[in-house]
Amino acid sequence: MKVIISGGGTGGHIFPAIAIAQEILSRKKDTKILFVGANGKMEMEKVPAAGFTITGLDIAGFNRSSFLKNIGLPYKVLKSFFQAYKINASYKPDVVIGVGGYASWPTLYTANWIGIPTLIQEQNSFAGKSNIHLGKKARKICVAYEGMDKFFAKDKIILTGNPVRKDLVNMDAKKPEAISYFGLDANKKTILIMGGSLGSKTINETVDANLTLMKEQKDVQWIWQFGKQGIGVYDTPDYASPNIRSMPFIERADLAFAAADVILCRAGALTISELLIAQKPAILVPAPYVAEDHQRHNALSLEIKGAAMMIPDSESKSKAIQQIISLVRDDLKQSQMKSAQVALARPDAAKCIVDEIFKLIPQAA
Repeated sequence: MKVIISGGGTGGHIFPAIAIAQEILSRKKDTKILFVGANGKMEMEKVPAAGFTITGLDIAGFNRSSFLKNIGLPYKVLKSFFQAYKINASYKPDVVIGVGGYASWPTLYTANWIGIPTLIQEQNSFAGKSNIHLGKKARKICVAYEGMDKFFAKDKIILTGNPVRKDLVNMDAKKPEAISYFGLDANKKTILIMGGSLGSKTINETVDANLTLMKEQKDVQWIWQFGKQGIGVYDTPDYASPNIRSMPFIERADLAFAAADVILCRAGALTISELLIAQKPAILVPAPYVAEDHQRHNALSLEIKGAAMMIPDSESKSKAIQQIISLVRDDLKQSQMKSAQVALARPDAAKCIVDEIFKLIPQAA
């Protein structure tokens, strides 16, 4: 059995893709899996690190900051379609799975053209234009949110949730280890602030603007991941404090979640799925300049159900720190959020997605 999984660009696409591949191999160990990504993107490092083979397409997205950088874009797109066609035609997969990102568009499009069954894993509550188009030919579309029939044919949609790391379950049992790992005080409340591997400019500036307030909270301690963009800026003595653990990266994300009572973060699809599985009350600050404004839609879908709170990016500096402090001291509100999260969490997402993949492959039955 041969499978192609295509997409990437961010951890929100890559880690669910890897989880799907791992679930396939756990059930069909002799399956051959090939990842197709975009050259120069993080999947070209993360996928091999997880033990899988990947090949890259010379595709890129539209550069909104510099028009001149888009001059060669039509050539790259056309070239990537020829590359994707060649990969599909020579590898002859039984199914092609798209997880979003630049590479999934030409890979699934050419697979559909050849007649190879395709399946889309749409992670966001607001589908992107490429997935909407690809969904017209896809056999199945696995989604993480209800109401996706406004984007896709209802009879193709399967509500599965987004696959997440398996180490995000049973957080209470990990808490003592987490407290020790970060050198925290077990008697204090803990707030985790994170903005992704690169860091969030808005969230980092929010911390910067409210640093004195954070230091003054004697009953609260903080874990702050400021990301790659904050190196040389926020890892200086000015930001040092006995109750703040700041770092560019968090190697043990599971322990950061386990230590945290509440979390302040962006609203990417993977982050939200992790919050729901870990059952962590959160305040979400959606990134405003992402495709189809999907982070705001993601956050809004949780806020409506009472599973999280949302603060607009433009109001983060003035409101986020005060509100997260208020939330960490409000046990009733936290309990209500956790109850709502339990109802929305889908811990068996990878299993459900692979069930649908195998239905498309006769020899997998």
